[in-house]
Amino acid sequence: MKPQPLPRMLMAAGLVLGALPTYAETINLQQAVEMSLAADPRIKEREQVVEAARGLVQEVRGNAGWRVSANAFVGLAPKVEDGFYQGGAYTCTVLPCTPRTDGDDWNGLSDWTHLDFALIKPLYTFGKVERYGEAAQGNVDLKRGELQQTRGDIVYDTKRAYFGYLTARDVRVFLEDMQERLNGAITSVERNLKEETGESRQSDLYALQAARGLLGKYTHQARAVERISLDGLKVLTGAGLKSQLAVADARIEPLPFPQVELAEFQSRALQERAEMQQLEAGLRTRRALLAAKKADRMPDVYAGVVGQFNYASQRERLDNPYLSDPFNGGGLTPVVGVKWDTVFGVARARVDQAQAELEALNHKKAFALAGIPYEVGEAYVNAHANFEAQRELAEGAAAARRWMVAALADFSAGLETADKVADAIRNYVLTQTEYLRTINDYNMNVAQLARLTGELR
Repeated sequence: MKPQPLPRMLMAAGLVLGALPTYAETINLQQAVEMSLAADPRIKEREQVVEAARGLVQEVRGNAGWRVSANAFVGLAPKVEDGFYQGGAYTCTVLPCTPRTDGDDWNGLSDWTHLDFALIKPLYTFGKVERYGEAAQGNVDLKRGELQQTRGDIVYDTKRAYFGYLTARDVRVFLEDMQERLNGAITSVERNLKEETGESRQSDLYALQAARGLLGKYTHQARAVERISLDGLKVLTGAGLKSQLAVADARIEPLPFPQVELAEFQSRALQERAEMQQLEAGLRTRRALLAAKKADRMPDVYAGVVGQFNYASQRERLDNPYLSDPFNGGGLTPVVGVKWDTVFGVARARVDQAQAELEALNHKKAFALAGIPYEVGEAYVNAHANFEAQRELAEGAAAARRWMVAALADFSAGLETADKVADAIRNYVLTQTEYLRTINDYNMNVAQLARLTGELR
């Protein structure tokens, strides 16, 4: 048998693999949250922002170390030949010894190499480096708070997509079941009208068809929400829109009501919530910046080495301690100095600006201390209300189902009119869908409560 070419073998293998069944990945809520936290690019972005803030800390601390400034260039200088004295003599043998005066005459050009440098280290900066370093570290903590806040937002979004999908799926399954029941009743009425048995009226058909129209609308809406929620869950978890993702929960169930008192939740929020941590970091940063702006008005004490070197190959070297040639020669010396560079009006304005920003943040903290407990209390009350509401609706939905079943049985026996059946169906649909949606609202209230108190799960 002649061997198959490699491309044909690969094509055949691809067809076989394509024919294999694809298995959906099934995840629960906790797995969905973990996948979202691992896959969301917003976290990666915030992590890099934190790294950039750390780099700023290193930059500020580096200002306390050695620093060098240097300048080197190659240029042109006037050419000078012969000695220092009149006529080009190198030494003075006959008085008077007159120095040369032909400096303005054109004698040609020489190459000129120049280097000047300073290597210095701050000794005392009146707290500038320390205060700016504290401000930079506070900025790191601020960015960490933003990272934690982003994590909380992602957890909340994942729960919303997860519970939203469960709710929409359960509503859709319920409505499709109701459609089948209603279609059966409509078929029975149409048959009675066709056979003219007298058991049904034309108005019965209209009442049931009207109810079917409403059911159809709600069913299509539930399918749309189900698809959108599942696609959102795929995106958040990083599975991708084309993935086969399934959830582990068979139906939506209410979460256990938090066994924590409201006061404890409010205390946690004031201590652990990302916004409060950001606020504290911001206050530390503003205080440090205010101190740094005040220190900017003071000089810097430094020590180091400064030097200069010049060389022109077409100029005679002048070795006189009282005279220097800017194009030839050089020097090197250790130094201790004071550098002061400030504009008094500008420096004062910067201090006032930093003080105002600090006071503004203090007022913001005062508002947060009052507003956050209220926000947590609002979420807690809403969670408790929806928890009780879904329990009441569960009983109401059970009663509405019994009403609908009894109405359908009486209608089949000719003891009930179609409009009463339609009313029973509408009430059951309304109560059951409200029950499912209230469970979703309650679960999201619990998720919001966890988000407001700084929980990341």
